[in-house]
Amino acid sequence: MSARLVNRGLDVLTWLVLLVILSPVLWLVASSLQTDGQLSTGAMNLLEPTFTAFSRMWQTVDFGRYLINSLIICTVAALGATALASFAGYALARFRFKGSRPLALGVIGTQLIPGSMFLLPTFIGFIWLKQNTPIHLYDTRLGMILVYTAFFTPVAIYFMRYFFAAIPKDLEEAAMVDGCSPFGAFVRIVLPAAAPGLIATFVYAFLFAWDELLFVASLTQTHAETIPIGIRNFIGNYQEKTAQLMAAGVVSTLPVLIAFFVTQRWLVKGITAGAVKG
Repeated sequence: MSARLVNRGLDVLTWLVLLVILSPVLWLVASSLQTDGQLSTGAMNLLEPTFTAFSRMWQTVDFGRYLINSLIICTVAALGATALASFAGYALARFRFKGSRPLALGVIGTQLIPGSMFLLPTFIGFIWLKQNTPIHLYDTRLGMILVYTAFFTPVAIYFMRYFFAAIPKDLEEAAMVDGCSPFGAFVRIVLPAAAPGLIATFVYAFLFAWDELLFVASLTQTHAETIPIGIRNFIGNYQEKTAQLMAAGVVSTLPVLIAFFVTQRWLVKGITAGAVKG
C-alpha cells in the first residue's frame, strides 16, 4: 500500500513539474490568440480566440525573410559542424598520435572562453575583408554559416568522439578483412552505426544557431538577419506589437518542435550512446 501511494505521489509530482515547464509555452500560445488591447489591459478571453495577430505579423515585419534565412543558415551550419566533427571525432577516438590528448583537451577548452570575447575580433575581421578583399562575409548568409559552424564544431567534436568510442573496433576490422579500406570501413560501417549520434549532434547545433542573437545582431544588417532579429523588431520605441510578438514566437518555435519530434527516437539513442564509453 505504501509503495502504491509513493508511486501515485511521484506521478502527481511529475505532472506538476511538467505543468510548470510547459506553462510558459501555454501562456505564449494563449497570448498569441488575443489582441494587443486585451493583453495590455489583462482582459484576456480564452473562450473567444482570434488569429488576427498571426495574419498581421507577416504584414508588420517581413517575417518570411527572417524564417528563410534562419532555415538556410542554421541547417547548413549544423550540417557543416556535424560533418567536420565526424572526421575529427573519429580520429580522436580511434587513433593515438603525439599530442592527441592535449588536442582533445584544447578542443573542449575553447568552450571555457565566453563567446562574446570573439565578437569584436570577428566583426573587425569581417569589415577588413569587405574593405580590402573581394571576400564579403559581413551581412551575408555565408558569413553567419561560417561563424556558427566554427562555434559549434568544438562541442560537436567532443560529442562525436564518445559516440565513435562506443562503437566496437571489431566491426571495422571485420570490414577491412572483407576488403574495405580504412576510409571505406568508416563510411560504410562506422557512420551508419553512429547515425543516432550524428542526428543528436545536428539537432544540438541547429538549436544553438536558431536561438543565437548576439552575433547575428552585430554581423548582419539587412540581408542575413534571422528570426531573433525579426522578433526583436516587434518591439519599437513608441509601441509594442505584443500579440504579434507572441504569434511570431509560436511560429518560430514550430520548426524546432517538428525537428525534435521527427528525430526524437534517434536523439535519445544518440544521447544514451554518447553517455557510455565502449
